Amino acid sequence: MRICRYNDDKLGLIKGDQLIDVTIALDDIPKTGWPRPHGDAMVANIEAISVGIEANRKMGYVQGVNNVVLKSPVANPTKIIGAPANYRDHVAEAQDDAEINFGREIKTINEYGLFLKANSALVGPGEGITLGHTDRRNDHEIELAVIIGKTAKNVAYDDALDVVAGYSIGLDNTVRGVEDRSLRKSLDSYAVLGPWITTADEIDDPDDLDFQITVNGEVRQESNTKYLIYDCRKLIEYASKFYTLYPGDILMTGTPKGVGPIEPGDHLVCQVDIIGKMEVEVR
Repeated sequence: MRICRYNDDKLGLIKGDQLIDVTIALDDIPKTGWPRPHGDAMVANIEAISVGIEANRKMGYVQGVNNVVLKSPVANPTKIIGAPANYRDHVAEAQDDAEINFGREIKTINEYGLFLKANSALVGPGEGITLGHTDRRNDHEIELAVIIGKTAKNVAYDDALDVVAGYSIGLDNTVRGVEDRSLRKSLDSYAVLGPWITTADEIDDPDDLDFQITVNGEVRQESNTKYLIYDCRKLIEYASKFYTLYPGDILMTGTPKGVGPIEPGDHLVCQVDIIGKMEVEVR
């Protein structure tokens, strides 16, 4: 199942290039008072919502998915978790590119651990990227994004995929500089998520997915998640040792070689096997 959030926070079911309005299924989310539980309510109740979607899909308004503004399918994550230097070919290019490393020694995720991006950076593909600090180089970084589906702590490697609600395409954009990466990656609109959540039952092996990004038609990054240093299970296991994971938390798994600058007016096309394609404009 492919579930999107669009326009004025409506819920859509994606079938091919068509979108079916299934917003009525959100009525299955239990009402809560203040303070609200940690996590995204839609993702936390995705199984119940899926029942409502199936029950109402034949009654929903149908339109082309290209006719709507796609927002981040996760509205309220408690955190966006990043995995730095998680492909060896990206480590190698960062070591060789002074505009990336700024004279620093580049290591791998084994030594860096994880980092957090500000939730305020989160947007959907239809909202686009607004570049900040344009006097510096701003880079695209395409990644597989794992969406956590239930509250979890100290998850065992073999059980890690059991806490996943689904997968999306992520853009972990960054402005280059000497500051900590959490600052440079947390500008408004620098965490693009979309175009929808593809539920976990659709993807047997998240560690064998081809993916690609083009900028103005030019292929910039192209790889497969089988080359991750820490695979999806390892990332969830590792993250859950430090953080309690909540429904809707977003784990961006890392980017391969080919990161490069983006400029206002650029058109990005991101594709991941099974999940699909998202298009993003740069302003």
